[in-house]
Order: sequence, then structure tokens, then C-alpha cells
Amino acid sequence: MTALTLSTAAAPGLRADAIVIGVAKGANGPVPAPGAEAVDKAYDGRLAGVLETLGASGAEGEVTKLPAPSGLKAPLVVAVGLGAEPEKDSAFAPETLRKAAGAAARALTGAKKAAFVLPLADAGDVGAVAEGVLLGAYSFDTYKENNAGGARAAKNSKAPLAEAALLGGKPRDAAHKTALARATAVAEELNRARDLINMPPNDLNPEAFAAIVQTAGKEHGLKVQVLDVKALEKGGYGGILGVGAGSASGPRLVKLSYTSSKATKHLALVGKGITYDSGGISLKPPGHNETMKCDMSGAAAVFAAVVSAARLGLEVNVTGWLALAENMPSGSATRPGDVLRMYSGKTVEVLNTDAEGRLVLADALWAASAEKPDAIVDVATLTGAMMVALGSRTFGIMANDDAFRTAVYEAAEEVGEPAWPMPLPEHLRKGMDSPTADIANMGERMGGGLVAGLFLREFVGEGITWAHLDIAGPAFNDGGPFGYTPKGGTGTAVRTLVRLAELVGSGDLG
Repeated sequence: MTALTLSTAAAPGLRADAIVIGVAKGANGPVPAPGAEAVDKAYDGRLAGVLETLGASGAEGEVTKLPAPSGLKAPLVVAVGLGAEPEKDSAFAPETLRKAAGAAARALTGAKKAAFVLPLADAGDVGAVAEGVLLGAYSFDTYKENNAGGARAAKNSKAPLAEAALLGGKPRDAAHKTALARATAVAEELNRARDLINMPPNDLNPEAFAAIVQTAGKEHGLKVQVLDVKALEKGGYGGILGVGAGSASGPRLVKLSYTSSKATKHLALVGKGITYDSGGISLKPPGHNETMKCDMSGAAAVFAAVVSAARLGLEVNVTGWLALAENMPSGSATRPGDVLRMYSGKTVEVLNTDAEGRLVLADALWAASAEKPDAIVDVATLTGAMMVALGSRTFGIMANDDAFRTAVYEAAEEVGEPAWPMPLPEHLRKGMDSPTADIANMGERMGGGLVAGLFLREFVGEGITWAHLDIAGPAFNDGGPFGYTPKGGTGTAVRTLVRLAELVGSGDLG
């Protein structure tokens, strides 16, 4: 990961490969943002004109590289767009700074050191820029030939930005240091989640995922319990077993616990961990299988959030439940029409084996409910219907409590993860009535994402506050990178979960 430092040094005298400045979109063209004054002076006050000549407008995410004048020791200036100028006496939003820092960090792949002179109004801005740099510099090269080293690697590969100095950040200021430390911990764990999502399914099956969690648990003082196939059979986890029945790689249920001696609240997080989803007997059509290694993004997010809570020493108990299985077709696979007896004792008629995420989550939700936490949040790449409703960058939030749903939404907005509150219409529940079992795993086609939420609600213990995040859209980016978001696994929902844990621990959320 990129090494971060806070620095009070002046930009002109700093030795670096590049200086990153912010540029706003003014009424008459690009306008250097606060922090760029010394750089503008080195251009004799003509920086805005030079940028305009090069086609820069200051639009959000726009990156313009230009040679540095003789007054700067760095040979390159990187101007990154911040969008419209804020109103008088207002600052740029943290998410704007986060995106800008990420775009600049990506543009500086191969550089050894860069100085970021973006406008920092407070410690929150320090954290936002730090997160943006660390997330934007992310690269997954584990399986590329160049990563093996040697002459060819030295010639062709470019490593991520090695070091970033945040100018304007105060190394002796407690709030700034805390913001930097928090950003580093969360970004490192979020990037670990991205690594897991990007890992090919022949290397990341349920057993391998569980082993990775066990290793991290030892490193960070977390209690880890892994239920293998025998333990799942003994416990009656019919949903997880049913989904994993067709695979040579047996399912697992992993419980990851962080405990604080100062905690008075308990937050449970449940993640869907389908390490590969073929659809099972209800096989996915061509063109829908290639990215199904990402169907464990919810479990990766929960894993990262629990480890982040431990690293930050949050004053809240956080338990993560990772429901891990591989959904494959074979002679032993669950068939449409089969009935599974879930961990709760409720029976489910499986009408579509590609609606498998809700089956593994149902068992994990009931297991989490048994501990009577103050709240449960599940995270899953659950339905294509949610992508139809909200697109590829926004996740949906459902809950059995309107106030809690609003709190989750506000937490997501605060950390810069686009989300939207969704309803749980009672009339859709009837569509899951089964003549054979207590409930079917499918209901009405229209509103399919909401139907899935209603199904999950059936497996939440009575009186427990619960929210469901359907991250099917933003969990995996098929397009080009933007802001601090790379192509491939994104690690979405990690920051929302960490923020929720902070709020619960501080008493500001229930």
C-alpha cells in the first residue's frame, strides 16, 4: 500500500515526482483551489490560463498533467478537477476530495512520491484525502506474469504510487493523526476485501476463505469459529448445506468476533459468501458467469469491517457471520422443487437454485439472532432486480425499522457510498407462499429485490432490529476505473459498516 505522511512543508521546495493540486470549475474557466497558491505563484499567476489552454475545465475527476516551472523542485504538476466551486465560506465536500485524490493516485501509477496539496479544511478532509489516495492507488496484480519479477517485470510493470505526502496535514495535531490512522486501517482492510473479490474461484473456495479469516483473526486478536460440513450437518444448517451440495468444495459458516471491554452494545454483521455462483441446476445463461467470483462480496465486506473495528479499537462488540458456499450443478446438487429445512426449523421450497444467496443468509441470520444483538445488518450481492432499480453504483437498503433504515442510509451517505432506502411491501410476501413448505425462495418477478428482502426478514429473530444491504450493483465494477474505484472488486459497504459500528459504539445510533 501507498505510504502516507502528513507534512507542513511548502510545495515548491518539496522533492517529489509530482505535486497534486485541486482545480475547481469556475464560471469563466478553471480556478486553482485553496492550497495551490504557491504552485500558481510559480507559474507567475497564470496557472488557470495554462490549464484552460490544455483543455482543463475543473470538472470532477478530470486529471491534467503539466510540466512544472523552474520554481518547483518536482518536475510534474497534476491538476485534478473538484467540480463546481463551493459557495462562499463553504468547503469542498469530503467525498469530492476523496474522489479527486483517488483519481490523482491512479494517474501517478509508477511514481515513487507525490505531494498532495488539496484543500484541507479540517481533520475530516485529511481522512478523506488519505482514503482517496490509498483506495485510488489500489492494484490487483497477483496473477499477472510481470508480478513474478525478473527483467521482464522490471521493464514492463508499474507499481502503484509508493508514497504520498499530504501537505497541509499537521503531523503533531492529534485529530489529524487520528484521521490518518483511521483512513489507513479502513482502506487497508477494504483493499483486502477487494483482493478477495478479485481472487479467482479456483483459489478462493469456502475452505480457503475460512483459512484466510483464521489467519487474520490470529493477527488481530479476534475469535474465529469455523463450522465445516460435519458441524453444519450436526447443527441442521439446511440452507447453507443445500446451496453447497453440488460442489466438491464443501460450505463453511465462519463466525468472527471482536469484543471490546468497554462495549455496551453488540452489532452483528452477516455476509453472503458464494465464492462462485453458476446458478446451480438453474444454470445462468452465457454472459452471466464470468464475474460470478464476486458473489462473495458481502462476506468480504463483513470480514473487512470486523477487522477494521478491531484495528480501530471501537467500543462496541462486533460479530461477523460469513455464510460461505460454492453454488455448482452436479448429481448431488439441490434441484428446483426440493425442500430444505433451515437452521431455524422453517422449511423452504427451492423454486430456483440461482436464488441461493437468501438461503445461506437465512441460516446465518438465524444463528446471529440467537445471540440477541442490538442490531443485525446483512450484506449481499443478492438480486439483479436491485441493479435494474438502482443501477450499477448504488446499493439498496431495506429494514424492519424505518428509523434504522434511515440511520444506515445516512451513514452510507456520510462515508461516500451511494445508497437508497427501499420498502418492504407486505403484499409481496404472499407470492412466496408454498403449497409444500413454509415458504418458497421465489415470489413475484416484479420487485424481485424487495421480495428477497421479505424472505430474509422471515429469518430475523423476533424483536431484533435488522437491515439488509443489496450491493449487487456496486460490488463489482465491469467498466473503467473512476475516482477511487478500480475496475473489478470495489469493497463497497465496508465503510458504511465501519461507520455504523462507530455510531453504535459511541451511543449515537440506538
